[in-house]
Amino acid sequence: MWAVSTVTMLVLAGVLPDFRLQSPDGDSATDIAMTAAVGAGAFGLLSALVWPLMVRLLLLVPALVLGLLVFFLNGGLLLLAIDVNPAGRGGVAPETAVVVAAVMSAVASATGGALAVRDDDAYRRRLYRLADRRRGSGPPCPADPGTLFLQLDGVGHDVLLAAVDSGAMPTVARWLGRDGGSATHRLALWRTDWSSQTGASQLGILHGSNHDVPAFRWYEKDSGEVMVCNRPTSAAELQYRAVRRTGDGGLLSLDGASRGNLFGGGADEQALVLSIATRRRSRETRSRSGYFAYFSDPANAVRTAMSFVAEVCREIGQSTRARVHKVRPRVSRGGLYPLVRAFATVVERDVVVAAVMGDMLAGRTSVYADLVAYDEVAHHSGPGGRDAAKVLGRLDRSLSLIEKVAEHAPRAYRIVVLSDHGQSPGETFRTRYGLTLGDLVRAGCGLPVPRRARRTRSGAEARNAVRAALHRPVEEGAEQQRPADTPTGRRSEPIVLASGNLGLVSFPDVPHRMTREEIDARHPALLPTLANHPGVGFLLVRSERHGGVVLGARGAEVPVDRLDEDPGPLAPFGPGAADAVRRTHAFPHTADIMVNSFHDPADGEVLAFEEQIGSHGGLGGAQSRAFLLSPVVLSAPAAEGTEIVGAEHVHRVLRRWLRESNGPQVPVGADADADADVDADAPRSNVVDGAPFPVADGFVPDKSA
Repeated sequence: MWAVSTVTMLVLAGVLPDFRLQSPDGDSATDIAMTAAVGAGAFGLLSALVWPLMVRLLLLVPALVLGLLVFFLNGGLLLLAIDVNPAGRGGVAPETAVVVAAVMSAVASATGGALAVRDDDAYRRRLYRLADRRRGSGPPCPADPGTLFLQLDGVGHDVLLAAVDSGAMPTVARWLGRDGGSATHRLALWRTDWSSQTGASQLGILHGSNHDVPAFRWYEKDSGEVMVCNRPTSAAELQYRAVRRTGDGGLLSLDGASRGNLFGGGADEQALVLSIATRRRSRETRSRSGYFAYFSDPANAVRTAMSFVAEVCREIGQSTRARVHKVRPRVSRGGLYPLVRAFATVVERDVVVAAVMGDMLAGRTSVYADLVAYDEVAHHSGPGGRDAAKVLGRLDRSLSLIEKVAEHAPRAYRIVVLSDHGQSPGETFRTRYGLTLGDLVRAGCGLPVPRRARRTRSGAEARNAVRAALHRPVEEGAEQQRPADTPTGRRSEPIVLASGNLGLVSFPDVPHRMTREEIDARHPALLPTLANHPGVGFLLVRSERHGGVVLGARGAEVPVDRLDEDPGPLAPFGPGAADAVRRTHAFPHTADIMVNSFHDPADGEVLAFEEQIGSHGGLGGAQSRAFLLSPVVLSAPAAEGTEIVGAEHVHRVLRRWLRESNGPQVPVGADADADADVDADAPRSNVVDGAPFPVADGFVPDKSA
C-alpha cells in the first residue's frame, strides 16, 4: 500500500500544476521518488496516528459537517506530511492538498481491498484491536448472545419474498434456506396498525405503546399544534408520552444502542436518533461507536463521498429515463430530492452500518438500527420498480457485511431483521383527479378552491433526517404554526393533513372532536362530498347516536361496534381493518374526519394524498403487511394460526426474545401480562435514554389500548 501510495503521489504531481515533489531548481528522478516515498509514508502514519485523535475532538460536530471537514483536515495532514520531509523538497497549494489527500485515501482503500489486507487474518486482527479499544477497562463481555434488530424501512413482506426469489437478496435467501442449505431464520408476517408508518410502528416496537398516534401528522386541538412524527420536537414528545404511559424505558434499556431511529428505545448509546436531535449534545447523547467508528478512517469519508456523487448521478439518470419513456405513475424528482436520496441510501446507511459494527465489537447486548434507503427510493420510484430493487440488493450486502463482522465480535449475535410497514403502489390523488384532498374539503365546505391544485408536501422520513444531521430546524412550513386567530364570530378554515393515503380533517375553532351531526349542521355538503368521491374509500367520524360511524359511497353507514357483522365500506381493505379503525377511533387526538383513500384489492393500488407513487400511512394493500425475520434458535414469534397484529405486539415478541437470550435481567415492560413468556414479577425499568425517568408513586399504566 505504501508503494501504491508513492506511485499515486508521483502521478498526481505530474498531473496537478500546484503539486510538486522537487525543488524549484529541479531534482533527479531518484530524489523525486524518494520525496514521494517519504511523503506517502508520512501521510499514512499521520492518518493512522493523528487522525483518530482529531476525530475524537470533533465528536460534537454534526454528522454531515464532520463528513465535509474530513476532506479539509485530510488535506492538512498532507500539507504536514510534505513539510516534514527532511530533504525540504516539494510543495502543494492548500486547495490542491485536499484533492491529493482525497485521491490517495481512495486509492489506499481500493488497494487494501484488492490485496485482501482487510480479509482473513489481517482483518480479524484489526477487528479485535477495535473491539479491545472499545471495551477498554470495562467489565468483561457477557457470555450470553447479543441481539441485533435491523429494520429495513418500508420493505413489505411480499416485496422481500419477491426480492429473494429474483436473486436480489442472496444473504436473506441463504438464511431462509432458499439456496439449498439449511434454514437459519424463519419469516413471519405482521400486520400494522391503521397508521402504517414509521412513527407509529417504531414507537410501538421500541417503547411498547403507540397509543394516540393516529397518523404521520395530525392536529392536536388542546395545544393548537400539528404533530409530525419525523420532527425532532414531536418525536421527543411522543417518546415521553409512551414512556409515561408504560412506565418503562424501552426495548433497549439493558446495555442497548439505537442507530438511525426516530426514537431511542431507552438505549444509552444513540446515533442519528431524531428524538434527541434538538437536545444539546453531551457525553450521554453522542455515540463514540457511531461517528468515531466511521470517520476515524478518512478513507470512509472518501468512499462515502464518491458513492454519494454516484447516487446523485444515478437518480438523475433514472428520473430522466422515466420522463423520456413517460413512465406512469410518476412524481417530480427534481430539486433537492437527488441529494436527499443520496443521503438516505449512502450516508445514513454507511454511518448506521458502521455504528452497528462498532456496537458488536463493543459487545453490546441489544442494538436496533433503521436503514431507510428502500423507503425513500420506493416513495418516488414505486415499491416494485427496478430502482427500488437495486436498493434492496445493496441493503442485502449490508446485511452480509454485518453478519461477517459478527463472527469477530466478543460474543455471539442473533440477527433479527424486520420492517415497520410496507408500501402500496398507485398514482397520487392529485394526478388522477386534478385536485388535492384539501381542495375537495374546501369545495365541500363551500370555500373557494384554487384553480390549480397545489402539491402536498411529501412526508418521507429521510428529508428531515438530513436536516437533523445538520442540526438545522426541522419544520414543515405552516405545520410549525398554530392556526391563525380568527375574528370573534368567524369560523376558521379546516386543517387538512395528509399521511400517505390517509387524510385528516380538523376544525380548529371547535375545542372537541366534532360529531357527524355537528359537521352536517355546519357544512351539510362536506361528508357526502367526501364519501361519494371515487378516490375516497371510507370516512371515520364520531357520532352522537352510535359513538362512531364509518361512512362510504351511496349513503353507506356502519357504526364502529358493528363492523365485524357488516364491514360495509371496509370490505375491500381485508381482515383486521375493523379492529384497526375501532382502535384509532378511541384515540384522544383522532381528527374530526379521518379519510382513507380508495383501494383496489385486485392490484393493491391506493391513491396517496401526498406526492408519492409508493405510499404508506393508511389502510389498503401491501403497506399493512410488514415482515419479521428471526433466527430459528429463538421461539416462534406467534403460536401457529395466530397473527401478529400491531407494533405493540411486535414489541412484546422482541422483548421475549431478549429474555430468552439474556435472562431475567432484561427489563419487563408494562405490557408483560400480555405475553405469557415474560416474567411479570421481574423488576421494572424506569430508564430513558440512559437517565432515570421519574415515575410517580402509585403510577398504574393504562393497558386498555
